[in-house]
Amino acid sequence: MPSEFVKIISPAKKSKRLRKSVKHSSYRLFFMALPFLILAFLFSYLPLYGWIYAFYDYSPALGISQSPYVGFKWFTTMVSNEMQRAEVIRVLRNTFGMNILGLMTSVFPVIFALFLVEIKSTWYKKMVQILTTLPNFISWVLVYAFVFMLFSTQSGFVNQVLMNVGWISEPINYLASDSYIWIKMTLLGLWKGLGWGAILYIAAIAGIDQELYEAAKVDGAGRFRLMRHVTVPGLIPTFFVLLLLSIAGFISAGFEQFYVFQNAINANDIEVLDLYVYNIGIANSSFSYSTAVSILKSLVSVVLLFIANRLSKMIRGETII
Repeated sequence: MPSEFVKIISPAKKSKRLRKSVKHSSYRLFFMALPFLILAFLFSYLPLYGWIYAFYDYSPALGISQSPYVGFKWFTTMVSNEMQRAEVIRVLRNTFGMNILGLMTSVFPVIFALFLVEIKSTWYKKMVQILTTLPNFISWVLVYAFVFMLFSTQSGFVNQVLMNVGWISEPINYLASDSYIWIKMTLLGLWKGLGWGAILYIAAIAGIDQELYEAAKVDGAGRFRLMRHVTVPGLIPTFFVLLLLSIAGFISAGFEQFYVFQNAINANDIEVLDLYVYNIGIANSSFSYSTAVSILKSLVSVVLLFIANRLSKMIRGETII
């Protein structure tokens, strides 16, 4: 090609074009993220304005503008009033107790995923996965109806079987009992989320380099050795990320499950922090005090998040935020 047709670009022009391209990409990424920033502001940060209710003796009849300003009265009441302090300690004990049991059972989705991927029959594997994932989409109201049908004292399947085999002489009211209520709630949560939780680990297993399996097979590894030395180490990063996220949301035990299963007999042991905030805020119309308790929960959650982040840095060398 003749030299007069070759367009020579100077280094300065190249640098200018590169800066222009990077700037253009940055603007494009910013505008792509803008809708999500707006949604996060509207639904996550704007509602924080409601925290102002914790500093007033709010009355719906007067409105926030005419309600008396009381400063940190509700926060000091939470600590100084013996009865309120005992109530907060009780619901925190329930919340922490059931969350610790939940963390202890978080290994079951991993074990379930490990054995599920080892099933060779495709149709059987899909059937098991569908049947175990479906409960995640059932509301807690329907779960209660299902549990009531199983354990009812009148026509419950479990009571009928136990009476027929002679293990009990009269039906047991399992639902109207506070015995082992933490374990009962944990097992129900495990049943509902087992298949759904395993999906993430199945996806993580699919992402493991197949050459590792081939190399292990060449070295004479069987199915269990492949599972132990290749699959399990490949799942550990995913397990730790989910575990640390669970620790960050440790104090948020949920609401629907405990609201549906609570009754006069088990209320003392099943009431977690979210349910307590609802009961004193909506049921007892103590909006200001319930807002103060909710703020306490948010602050504890933020502290736990940073502790989890620190643990992630210490254990894995990576942070989650």
